[in-house]
Amino acid sequence: MYFTKDEWPGGQNLASSPFMWKQMFTEIPSQYFGLSYDPSHLYLQRMDYLKPLREFKDKIFHIHFKDIKLFSDKIDEYGIFTYPLRYMQPKIPGEGGIDWEKFIKVLKETSYQGYACIEIEDKDYEDSFTSVKQAIKNSYDNIVKFI
Repeated sequence: MYFTKDEWPGGQNLASSPFMWKQMFTEIPSQYFGLSYDPSHLYLQRMDYLKPLREFKDKIFHIHFKDIKLFSDKIDEYGIFTYPLRYMQPKIPGEGGIDWEKFIKVLKETSYQGYACIEIEDKDYEDSFTSVKQAIKNSYDNIVKFI
């Protein structure tokens, strides 16, 4: 989304907020046009990542289970308009700021039946195949207890 320095701020993803989603769905009123929803993208922007699960429940076709850890001391130093990796780190689910218990509760409330994937994007688990397997296990363990 926003991970090359020459694309910040804004990146190349226009679908980065509920405002834009409403515009897109107005312009393209198709039942086959929807969202791949990653709560960490909204969390990064300090947005409510639960409310859109309800508001766009019929347009969410895919869920990414990925987390982000924000470093407030780095935000105080650089501000939020700097390159994001200066003040945040992508994490596996359960090791960042997303409240997965609440997130999964809302998915259940909205009767979500679409696809989901665990997105392993965490430098702490990228040094070996064994670490990647551990990331998958930890992610699963951190999510399944709420299902």
